Amino acid sequence: MSSISPGALTVLRCRVLRFLSALSLLCFAGCASHRPVVDRTPPPPPPAPAPSAGSEGGPPSSTGVASAQPGIGPAPALPGYIEEGNASWYGIPFHGQRAANGETYDMYQFTAAHRTLPFDTLVRVTNLLNNNSTIVRITDRGPFVDNRVIDLSLAAARALDMVAAGVVPVRIEVLSSSIAPAAGFFTVQVGAFLERGNAERLRDRLALAYSPVFIQEFDAPNGHFYRVRVGRISGEDAARQFSQTLRQNEGFSDPMVVRLDEQ
Repeated sequence: MSSISPGALTVLRCRVLRFLSALSLLCFAGCASHRPVVDRTPPPPPPAPAPSAGSEGGPPSSTGVASAQPGIGPAPALPGYIEEGNASWYGIPFHGQRAANGETYDMYQFTAAHRTLPFDTLVRVTNLLNNNSTIVRITDRGPFVDNRVIDLSLAAARALDMVAAGVVPVRIEVLSSSIAPAAGFFTVQVGAFLERGNAERLRDRLALAYSPVFIQEFDAPNGHFYRVRVGRISGEDAARQFSQTLRQNEGFSDPMVVRLDEQ
């Protein structure tokens, strides 16, 4: 084996050092290319909170009480007919008796008596003391007591929580009606008597100035009544004006406007 001169050995060492230096640079560059990348994707939104116990996801009832009649539900009132006044309720001994529309009165159904609204009109009645409400169908005439606007069945009175009170202030909203609530013919009731002679004397006196004047008989559980009624007026507004005329000219304290039903 031939020997290597000192000059050649020096050249060889320099080449080895340059090779090692280049190799280390390559390794550094390779390691730098594998740094982790920062994830700039925004995190997903937090899950929505679960509904609280008892929640059904719908808006709360404006009255706090759902309709007491399945299948009817909340409904908008017809524009132009909202009435406020006192409501009463009636049960026994009227339960099982004939209502003014010809049906048998059932105090466990959601029905009511009203003096002027057409039969089968649906109305929402709201107890203004507790905001409870229910929907009833008009099947009867009444109440024939001053300062009351509607007479409810026992079922409706229970829905309004007014059974114990007997009489409460209410708001009445018409939901549906076969005809306009204020259309049709009306009369004014000026008295009701248990003795026919008293009714006839009042009829004869009023007949001198008004026409028609007639007697309507009504067989109630507490007696057979003779109701004296005056006029056959088209439209509820005109009938109410006529009732004021009777109040002023004849001195009646509580003349009542009543719808004239076909039957």
